[in-house]
Amino acid sequence: MPINMIVCCKQVPDPEAPPTVFKVTNNKMTVPPDIKPVIGQYEEFALEAALKIKDTVGGKITALSLGNNFVRDVIKKTLAVGSDELILMEDEAFEGGDSWSTANALAMAIKKIGEYDIIFCGRQSSDWDAGQVGLGIAEILGIPAVTLARKVEITDGKAKVEQVIPDGYRSVEVAFPTLITVTSELGALRYATLKGIMAAGKKQPVVWKPADIGLEPSQVGAAGRRSKLDKLFQPVKEAKCEIIEGETPAEAGANLAVILREAKLL
Repeated sequence: MPINMIVCCKQVPDPEAPPTVFKVTNNKMTVPPDIKPVIGQYEEFALEAALKIKDTVGGKITALSLGNNFVRDVIKKTLAVGSDELILMEDEAFEGGDSWSTANALAMAIKKIGEYDIIFCGRQSSDWDAGQVGLGIAEILGIPAVTLARKVEITDGKAKVEQVIPDGYRSVEVAFPTLITVTSELGALRYATLKGIMAAGKKQPVVWKPADIGLEPSQVGAAGRRSKLDKLFQPVKEAKCEIIEGETPAEAGANLAVILREAKLL
């Protein structure tokens, strides 16, 4: 039974970049131009989940991404590893959105795509880490959702999901259509083959504007936010070091014990 899958993929600043290079000015984060964008790590896990299903039972994978100024060589990685189609919701109006406006726009795009069995999302994005968009899409579309998937298989026309829980995992079965968020335990995204890279180079993504999904610019991005960001800042970490002295190591240890006891740490 071939499965129709949609994978939501987000282009983000490289999360492996040193935190000190990011700056916050006027409640906005600025990224140096030498920090190159990548597909978010959790979105890559979600894409790998879809590819595993395509390997076993066949089907179609549509990669869907929302944002602006996409770097084509980055986002077309979805095609290079095995996605069949890439749809970019690319417009200045999509910038600055919150979880609600992002989930709503993605849901409207999914409605436009049409038939699907599974929507895959990462458990959270690599930049804001909110973990809300996937469940927001499911709520807007009125479909069930399973979070924190470490393994997804197709059995008897349903998705069988191993869902991570605090003390291990549990097995969940869910009927189609459904949305599944994927976590790191599923495994890293496979490498693109030379054949896949060459094929991706020949494919052009489909580009949609807000009007293409039935929304006004005022309903998406920053204009469509339903949450207010009061303050964005970089936490200041302060440390204080005190050298505990003594004539001998044993005396220094005893002095340390006294100080810790006075501080009620012992």
